[in-house]
Amino acid sequence: MSNQPAILLRRTAVVGIALLVTACVGVSDENLTLTATSGLAVQPYPSNYRADLLAFMRTYLNDPRAIRDAAIAEPVQRTVGARQRYVACVRYAATGKGDASNGGGDRAAVYLDGRMERLIEKARELCADAAYAPFPEMEKLSR
Repeated sequence: MSNQPAILLRRTAVVGIALLVTACVGVSDENLTLTATSGLAVQPYPSNYRADLLAFMRTYLNDPRAIRDAAIAEPVQRTVGARQRYVACVRYAATGKGDASNGGGDRAAVYLDGRMERLIEKARELCADAAYAPFPEMEKLSR
């Protein structure tokens, strides 16, 4: 009878340690940085990167009529959250009022399995050496 509390205490300790280890494994910088993983060892080039980005920007921008001087860089592989992803940089100026989404500047579109996964707003480092070309389709979103 006196052995039962000791056995129960050991079992509780083992379960508690297992939960702590599981929690530590589940929370890392890598998991917080990327929202999705891929089963593909090599990421495919996002052939529809312009169309995907334009479709996203239609919902992202508060006032697409205010967009001026839009430019885009072709996707290149970059390390994002310790994983290789294709990243296409986009730059634009905004002349109208609105929130940060219309503020312009550099953004990085991150692609997973050939499709746009998300947009990084503060992309100065990711887009530091991007070779931009005019992106008139973005300036015509509201027309």
